[in-house]
Amino acid sequence: MLLRRGLDLWRGDALSGIESETVRRAAVALDEARGAALEDWAELELAAGHERDLIGPLTDLVERFPLRERLRGQLIRALAGAGRTGDALAEFRRVRSTLRGELGLEPGPALQELHRRVLAGEAAPPPRVVRPVRSLPRTVADFTGRTDLISRIAARAAAGGPAVIALDGMAGSGKTTLALHVAAELGERYPDAHLYIDLHGHSEREPLDPAGALLVLLRRLGIGADEVPADSDGRVHLWRAEMARRRALVILDNAASSGQVVDLLPASPGSLVLVTSRRRLLGLDGAHPESLPVLDEAEAVELLARIAGDRVFAEPGAAADLVGRCGGLPLAIRLAGARLAHRPRWQVADLVKRVGDAALPELAAEDRTVAGAFALSFGQLPQPAQRVFRLLGVHPGRLFDVPAVAALADLPAGEAGELLDDLVDVHLVEEPEPDVFRMHDLLHEYASALAAELPTGGRRAALGRLLDLELGAALATVPEPVRRPMMRELGVPGLPAATLVAAIAQPPARLERMRPYLGSLVAAAVDAGRPEYSWQLGRAAWRQLFGDGYNDDVRALFTTAGAIARRLGDELGQAISANYLGSVHFRRAQYDDALALLQESIRLRRRLGNPVALAYSLSNLVGIYSTTSRFAEATEVSLEALRLAETTGDAQAVSSHLDSRSLLMSRLGRHEEALILQRRRLMSMIDRADRSGAVYSLFHLILIRRRAGRISDRAAERAYRVVLRLSVRQRMGQVEAEAHSELGDVLSSLGRHAEAIDQVERGLETFDRLDDHRIYAQALNTLARARWAAGDRARAEADFGRALQMAQGASQPYEVARAHLGLGDCATDAETARAHWTAAAEIFTRLRVPERYEAAARLQEVDSQKDETGVNHCAI
Repeated sequence: MLLRRGLDLWRGDALSGIESETVRRAAVALDEARGAALEDWAELELAAGHERDLIGPLTDLVERFPLRERLRGQLIRALAGAGRTGDALAEFRRVRSTLRGELGLEPGPALQELHRRVLAGEAAPPPRVVRPVRSLPRTVADFTGRTDLISRIAARAAAGGPAVIALDGMAGSGKTTLALHVAAELGERYPDAHLYIDLHGHSEREPLDPAGALLVLLRRLGIGADEVPADSDGRVHLWRAEMARRRALVILDNAASSGQVVDLLPASPGSLVLVTSRRRLLGLDGAHPESLPVLDEAEAVELLARIAGDRVFAEPGAAADLVGRCGGLPLAIRLAGARLAHRPRWQVADLVKRVGDAALPELAAEDRTVAGAFALSFGQLPQPAQRVFRLLGVHPGRLFDVPAVAALADLPAGEAGELLDDLVDVHLVEEPEPDVFRMHDLLHEYASALAAELPTGGRRAALGRLLDLELGAALATVPEPVRRPMMRELGVPGLPAATLVAAIAQPPARLERMRPYLGSLVAAAVDAGRPEYSWQLGRAAWRQLFGDGYNDDVRALFTTAGAIARRLGDELGQAISANYLGSVHFRRAQYDDALALLQESIRLRRRLGNPVALAYSLSNLVGIYSTTSRFAEATEVSLEALRLAETTGDAQAVSSHLDSRSLLMSRLGRHEEALILQRRRLMSMIDRADRSGAVYSLFHLILIRRRAGRISDRAAERAYRVVLRLSVRQRMGQVEAEAHSELGDVLSSLGRHAEAIDQVERGLETFDRLDDHRIYAQALNTLARARWAAGDRARAEADFGRALQMAQGASQPYEVARAHLGLGDCATDAETARAHWTAAAEIFTRLRVPERYEAAARLQEVDSQKDETGVNHCAI
């Protein structure tokens, strides 16, 4: 080994580039010394039995030093010793030809004697007898699943060459069990040796060093202790030489690192090596990595049944619950199954009850526990990674990213990312997609137990930093012109955790990803000693959640926040929670509930003396009154809201009321006033660079102009298509749905009935996606009118009937009247038509809207009809 190291330090010819004769003579002497050292090294390697490993290096050397007979002889001996007699004889012929051609000489006596011995079969050392070796531990009879993975391993093994499969996975994922099962399945392909060694990479013992592992493996091959070299390199050479003579299967179990394994890998074809580790062996060149996922539900239940018996199948629901609490982790399922197997009177549901919310204490059998397996992985982490893992137990969710971990641990994002990578490499954390991380449920439970050992102040501080980040990240999804007044409403002076928030590439996508865990964050605000976060976080996230139709999420967030605020007597939290909880009921056309919540918010905001917030709630009240056709009350409240907003000077509040009042005025036929208000709002949105507000305003301006007859249908079509493109680009689902419906109405007026029906149906689909029922009846009336114009009386009548029923249930008399008007148009007899038109006229007149004239004209026409033969009054 020392001689090889010395030779490796040599670079090129000695003293090259120097023309001095004296120096050249010295250089020749040095080159000769090097050649002699190379021959001595080769002789030692041959003596150690490393013939196969020498063939390549010696071939290169004889090309460089073609006249050195000792080197040529050593190459011939290496070829013969490797069983390549023909190549050895061919090499002798080559050296004889070279010596004759270059020097006119025959090979020396030593080479000629070697040639004779090769011909006589005496040059190679006597082959060691290869006896089959079987040293695998017992495998389990109840192995379940992993069929695709086993097929991939089998295909790799059949491809030729030394196949090395690196199986990594979290503690308890069944890596060793899988390796032993594969060995049993493929063992017949490897008749000479089946070897197993536990490298103790993750155990209470110190990891086995490579030299010690080689000693164990060589002894299991039947090599005597006196034949095993004392040095590590010698053992590597002997191991590879022995493996070259065998078709062998080797399991290197529980590896600590690539460095522990690399010298144990065979270099010749015909072998299969399965390496298992809790760590990803990134430095294992040439190995094919396979990470073991947890079992899916079907595989997990099957494994449970194989251990505990068929009673598992008698309780499918409980079985699914149990394997779900085990997180599909094979070790956890085995321990749960063992508990059931040894308690034949237990039902599966009994164990589910015992597991409850704390599974780890129940997942134990004698000295085998899931927590113990996790503890070994945790114990081998460096202290900074241990700290991060422990703090992840404070996080109330299972999904997180680098900024979240940086906030928890109070670290720079770069350092937090590096520590997360370390946890991923040892399978204590998963990375299901780039820069998105999660923890297995059982690992999170284990981390939570570790976090509970932290001082209360430390846990609260970590959770407070996380909530700062999440509030800042939610606020970052809101356009800047809207964000500033929102922060004033929340009492937040600046963007919390601004540095970490800046590291978030796409705040809307992140909020969508974190959405399932927002409820847990809101609930955790009290534990952090920061209850105001419960409603602040919901308010900051509301705009995106509501816009994307996540009504259930909004309701859950503000139900929790409102309960916390009431318990603590926080009237500001109560007012905000009531206001935004009311938005869900409003969207679902539950107007009585929405009205009660909004009135509660208004009452609290009047008492708190916050005129801007009060103006917003009053504007929302205008929306409820307008939608339920309570136009007189809407007008009165609208005036108060607009005056209040203008008094405060809050531009966002003013623009909100300009919009709601302009739509109200338009509905009442006061189009000039409506246009002035909406144009004023549009200019405000442009001045403030509020893109989404500008899209809303543009859409409403087109709608009002069309009602006023100030825009042609063709121009309206073009304008609505622009609004549609903008609304899709800016994720404004509500505008998108309404624009589809209004575009359908325009197309119907242009006689393009099929296109019109398609557009309105697309709008209805978007309403369904958003769970938005506010103007569903309006869209149904528009769809029915398009069908009527297309000549499809039957389907038009059905849609008008659906619109009537929905509008009556939602207390929307204006849409009730529209549905009656349409049903009258579709009626086949005068009396039915007259009844529907009369109902429509009465409602429109009571509401004092322009459509009362249209209904009156229908009645006047039917009264003047003298045809008594049952004329069809559906003008199609």
